[in-house]
Amino acid sequence: MLGDARPVGKGRPRAGEMHGVDAAPGRPQPAGGADDAALAGHPASARAAGGRPLPPELRPFVGHLTRHALDAAATRARRIGVGADEVLVAQGAIEGEAATRRLAAHLGLPVAVLGPQDAPADAAMAAAVIRTGVLLESAGGGGRPAFTMAARGREVRRLFRALRADAGLARRARLVAPAALRRHVLATTGKALAERAVAALAAADPLKSAATLRPARTLAAIGLCAGLPLAGLLALAPDAGVLAVQALLSLLFLSWIALRIAGSLFLPPDDERPSLRERDLPVYSILVPLYREAASVPGLVASLSGLDYPPEKLDIKLVVEEDDAGTRAAIAAEGLPPHMEELAVPPVGPRTKPKALDVALPFARGTFVAIYDAEDLPEPDQLRRALEAFRAGGPSVACVQARLCVDNGEDSWISGHFAAEYAGQFDVLMPMLSALGLPILLGGTSNHFRRRVLEEVGAWDPFNVTEDADLGIRLARAGWATRVIASTTYEEAPVTSQAWLGQRTRWLKGWAQTLLVHSRSPRVLVRDLGARGTLALGVLTAGPFAAALVHPFCLALFAGDVVRGVVGLPCDTLAEVLTSALTYSTLAAGYAGSAVTAVAGLRRRGLPVRWWIILTIPAYWLLLSVAAWRAVGELVRRPHFWRKTEHGLGRRRGPAREPAREPANDAFRSSASAPPQRRPAAAWN
Repeated sequence: MLGDARPVGKGRPRAGEMHGVDAAPGRPQPAGGADDAALAGHPASARAAGGRPLPPELRPFVGHLTRHALDAAATRARRIGVGADEVLVAQGAIEGEAATRRLAAHLGLPVAVLGPQDAPADAAMAAAVIRTGVLLESAGGGGRPAFTMAARGREVRRLFRALRADAGLARRARLVAPAALRRHVLATTGKALAERAVAALAAADPLKSAATLRPARTLAAIGLCAGLPLAGLLALAPDAGVLAVQALLSLLFLSWIALRIAGSLFLPPDDERPSLRERDLPVYSILVPLYREAASVPGLVASLSGLDYPPEKLDIKLVVEEDDAGTRAAIAAEGLPPHMEELAVPPVGPRTKPKALDVALPFARGTFVAIYDAEDLPEPDQLRRALEAFRAGGPSVACVQARLCVDNGEDSWISGHFAAEYAGQFDVLMPMLSALGLPILLGGTSNHFRRRVLEEVGAWDPFNVTEDADLGIRLARAGWATRVIASTTYEEAPVTSQAWLGQRTRWLKGWAQTLLVHSRSPRVLVRDLGARGTLALGVLTAGPFAAALVHPFCLALFAGDVVRGVVGLPCDTLAEVLTSALTYSTLAAGYAGSAVTAVAGLRRRGLPVRWWIILTIPAYWLLLSVAAWRAVGELVRRPHFWRKTEHGLGRRRGPAREPAREPANDAFRSSASAPPQRRPAAAWN
């Protein structure tokens, strides 16, 4: 076989992962090598300036592109460690399909026009075709099989060698552009890939998938187990029963508050500065799920174009729903650079972000995979800093979470609270959890993963509406570590209470899903996370949810005591006094803990502390209570319903910046025989 692509490995990191950064089988290799020597007798036109032979993959372009462009491509390829033809395509000297036609003409091979007869047999075969870039065709009569190959970079060199070694190979080979092969697989086998993505986690590990969770039944069972003893206690000793419940709830709330205040006192260590050379950088895939995000597309493309990473080693997928005509039209109108492409997901339920990501993952080429949202503005060096964190943390680090910062906090009262909340979460609490090795409920964006570990743990749960939080727990249960880095991604907060309420309802419902899923077998959970990790999981998920649920009742109790005091009615029992004291203490500690965490986060972030936002935390908590009770209702009635948050309404306040990556050399732009034509998104189906 021509390719050496192999299935992604399982288990713990292996030898060969240099300095904690994977050396993946499919990674582009430096230009040069044995094939350069084979060109020694080739005409001078195949030699670069100074007599140095051109890499073999540039031979098809001799006479079609200028010598200056070929020399520049060869030089850059050697410097960053990719095939020189990949440089030509990435820098816009020639369009990808035109490059394949040139290669085919040079080798005397046909260019495949793929049709329904070339569809992979099933989802597993489709994934193999995407991974290897080779589509095998059955051979009749016991003959040797024919194949269609998407060759680029080092695969071109192997093809050169194979054709020299086997004269009959040319009669069995066809070429196709890599992007065209991916489009063909998605168009013909996309539904099967989506159905496999939906079923995979539930089939592999049913107790870790929300697909097998029956929330109404589970909540009823919990209610019976807890409610019957409580009812008996209240019947026998009402005052003692109320006091016991209040004490247990206060213990949970105060543990959550104490964890947040501890984060305010913790100073995280500084990150390692990026130091990897460009030739040592791996191929990095970025998946961006989009749904009804037409307004965000121009800013998103500009933001991703500003990443400080060689475009030849970037693989960016804009993952859209097949029937989302508005977003797809915006992508087509924008036009995408060569390292970005649209990936249209078939409309197979559930229609959720994690399902879309699971469908897209087999199409990702990178050793590392990052997730961004439509409105994200990551700092330019974030990918490099994530790789440095992987290397510094060692092979046990499977995920790196960048910090999220709301950049439109001044738009409204609700976005101001959101900004303070995010500062407390990502600049205070999460760095401490990371340093202590505790489980982390990942944020929904700016997660960076070792791709093979992501696949090992089952990727995202399509049925969990906070797939990020769930994935963070599954990584921890499998023994992998998550690190938080100081690199920032700027995000847009909802600017209206209605938009905020929908988003927060989904978050709270998802946290409840995650807790119920992972607590179905408590003994196994404790074995996986340890007592400390299990306790942290309970505090992080049940703490804020329970606090939001009972907050109105605590305020009602406080109001009742105030009224009683005004009209001169004394408390009847010591139990009532203790219950009221616990209620007041918990309320005061909760408000104070949230304020301290928010102020600490805002100051670390360098954002202004607006005290009218801090002083209205009690009102914000009442909105949280509304969202929590709505989440309970949705958890019972529509557990997998994904409530979409609308973006593009806020005023952007992230730091303005120019694209950080190295601009294309003018030699590439001026040398093509014709301007590269970008394929419209509609043609990708």
